[in-house]
Amino acid sequence: MSENENFNPDEMNKALFIQLIIMLATSASQQMGKLVDRSTGKTAVNLEAAQATIDLIDMLEAKTRGNLDKEEARMVKDTLMSLKLTFVEAGQSAPPPPTVEQATGPSGES
Repeated sequence: MSENENFNPDEMNKALFIQLIIMLATSASQQMGKLVDRSTGKTAVNLEAAQATIDLIDMLEAKTRGNLDKEEARMVKDTLMSLKLTFVEAGQSAPPPPTVEQATGPSGES
């Protein structure tokens, strides 16, 4: 039996879709400072990037609604719920952005 006889495009697409969601979720977690960046060995928080990544998963969920099997739909829904909760927690623990005075100094000079 050759490899092509075992190839199922639906199974391959399902695996690739799940891999894409996991990849995006991992990126969002890293952007929220929940995972170490392998290239630097440090954590960093970039909530704007995390929000954009979560928005991408939201868009994929909306665009694929009705076309996913139960397992895929549940995985996307659970991933989004977890990421959104983590985002809220990260936003509450993140230091506030600097005010204009803090950024430029008391006299308005940088």
